[in-house]
Amino acid sequence: MGTVTRGTTNPNRLRRMDRWIAATHGAELRRAADPVAVDLGYGAAPWTAVELLHRLRGAAPHARVVGVEIDPARVAAAEPYAREGLAFRHGGFEIPLPQRPELIRAANVLRQYDEAEVAAVWERLCARLAPATAHSRGGLLVEGTCDEIGRRHVWVALGPEGPRTVTFATRLGSLRQPSDLAERLPKALIHRNVPGEPVHAFLRDFDRAWAAAAPYASYGARQRWMRAVRDLTADWPVTDGPVRWRQGEVTVRWAALAPRG
Repeated sequence: MGTVTRGTTNPNRLRRMDRWIAATHGAELRRAADPVAVDLGYGAAPWTAVELLHRLRGAAPHARVVGVEIDPARVAAAEPYAREGLAFRHGGFEIPLPQRPELIRAANVLRQYDEAEVAAVWERLCARLAPATAHSRGGLLVEGTCDEIGRRHVWVALGPEGPRTVTFATRLGSLRQPSDLAERLPKALIHRNVPGEPVHAFLRDFDRAWAAAAPYASYGARQRWMRAVRDLTADWPVTDGPVRWRQGEVTVRWAALAPRG
């Protein structure tokens, strides 16, 4: 179920997303009896699935990754890379696995879809996640968009209950101002970067905080970013702290940026 994507990919393209997943969802993966992660729509080459396994196993040594692609030719081309802990399956948004995965990563998949289609895809994928229990928040869906070499990336994290947060991540040395990330907003938000919408207000305030933090640039882009994010916390529900900010990230509650109406 779904549409074949362009399939373009590059090695190391999703490193920022992968590292965030390992840091924020690693404990859930370690607690799971069979921590399965899905790389949905990995593209014409399986690099992102191979890399996801490597990064997840740094946080959860028993993690497994299944690359899922709707194009059978891409699945066949990926098979030589299969090994212990890494498999490839033909499928789409139905997620053709017998169990519910602890993680679904869908990077640069919904970019080609209409905004009106996103909610239904999210709902379908969230329904396939491992459910919440007394000791777990359940599985995690990470859906977003990045540039061709992974310098700028924005993603939404969702649980079985729906959207939780939005994360902005960048290579700080390449950033002119935070609103440069607007071109990488996921499909649910990219058309909402207009006056009157929360995501537009957030990026406007981020640019203002970045400008006010200009004196910190003499200490490097990282210190300027961290100061700007710290100032943002006065008005926006930032959910992470300096450890993640130092990586060129900031995560905000979805409810604060969700489209109006």
